[in-house]
Amino acid sequence: MRVIKKHDERKNEILDAAERLFHVKGYEKCTVNDILEEVAIAKGTFYYYFKSKKEVMEAVVSRYTDVVAERANKILKNDKISTEEKLVCIFRAMKINDQIDSDVLNEMHKAENAQLHQKILNQMVTTMAPILVQVVEEGVERKIWSCKYPLQYMQIFLSAALTLTDEGIFKLDKEEQGMLMTALISLIEKMLEVPENSFNQLFIQKWEKT
Repeated sequence: MRVIKKHDERKNEILDAAERLFHVKGYEKCTVNDILEEVAIAKGTFYYYFKSKKEVMEAVVSRYTDVVAERANKILKNDKISTEEKLVCIFRAMKINDQIDSDVLNEMHKAENAQLHQKILNQMVTTMAPILVQVVEEGVERKIWSCKYPLQYMQIFLSAALTLTDEGIFKLDKEEQGMLMTALISLIEKMLEVPENSFNQLFIQKWEKT
């Protein structure tokens, strides 16, 4: 007897299987047929939910970014913390290793998964920049700081920070990590036109605590 499952349940099964296979075989080597065999479904069922393997990859990536975006939006709406704390906490919420276990991260950083990894970083910037812009604009409105190009500055900062702090791309020792963090804090201070060391202590406290 054929088992009929609800739409979201079947779709999530396909995504779960695809995610496993992407990490084991690599995105490029994994085929739609591999996914079909893993879930035990017909090709027509697969194409009912997804147009292509690329679309599946984008849905897998969205799982990571959706978790981060949900965290960030909660912080954004939290009236019990200052605007400065919101900014720092949202940056902290984007640490992708909090969303993905170490084994998966190691697989993602393999050469065969470069496209998947790149897509995650790309979508993280695309998703998070508008959220950060809201915090920046809140700070501008409250005259906490100034910012000439909120969206562009946040895109630049995110692209740099997410790439340079990615352990799969740059292998930094503890001292180098500290120097990079200091430089990134200095960069955001310049972007927001606040005095030097305005965020330094707050970044350190929140980064280590949360």
